[in-house]
Amino acid sequence: MRHGKKINHLGRTDTHRKAMLANMASSLILHKRITTTLAKAKALRQYVEPLITKSKSDTTHSRRTVFSYLKDKEAVTILFREIAEKVATRPGGYTRILKLANRLGDNAEMSIIELVDYNTTFTQGAEAGAAKKKSRRGGAATGKAKVADAPVVAKEVIETAPVAEEVAEEAPIVEEVVETPVEVVADETPIAEEVAETPVAEVAEEAPAADADEKAPEDPAA
Repeated sequence: MRHGKKINHLGRTDTHRKAMLANMASSLILHKRITTTLAKAKALRQYVEPLITKSKSDTTHSRRTVFSYLKDKEAVTILFREIAEKVATRPGGYTRILKLANRLGDNAEMSIIELVDYNTTFTQGAEAGAAKKKSRRGGAATGKAKVADAPVVAKEVIETAPVAEEVAEEAPIVEEVVETPVEVVADETPIAEEVAETPVAEVAEEAPAADADEKAPEDPAA
């Protein structure tokens, strides 16, 4: 019976569970974020946060104590050199658990456990939100400034209007150029008509002569 036993054994023996948590803690220190089941993430948080608190005092005794839990020299070095400086001013709560969708195979609850101070996306989003709030407070002042700038734009538009009048004054020059060729062509058209009429009159006058030549031989025969 499990009366009074609050430790989640995670379906493993004591030695297997300790080795698994040590490996997961080392991976979290090296990579700053890992994906695992929700139950393991909660167990890992209880396992690794006391070690992070221990790393704030960089002594030989603290290093040996942390190494007895992690069993990884590289993880211990990173914990005491980098992570300890990051969390120096944080009193606790070094990790964050984010829930994910259930796993497809066995429908287990999945989650991401990460170090709070290394999630740059979340911290940048919080800073951007604070900047937006500051800009909203000064919204009335910026609105007045925009209204004051509006007459300047109108003056610029009015000053550019005379350019259109200059273009309208130059337009008659184009009309004179277009009218000149049209008059020249109109004067030359009667010449073409006279040339066309002359051949037609000559052909009409020569036609009876040809008929008379054809009828001449018929008289002697008669």
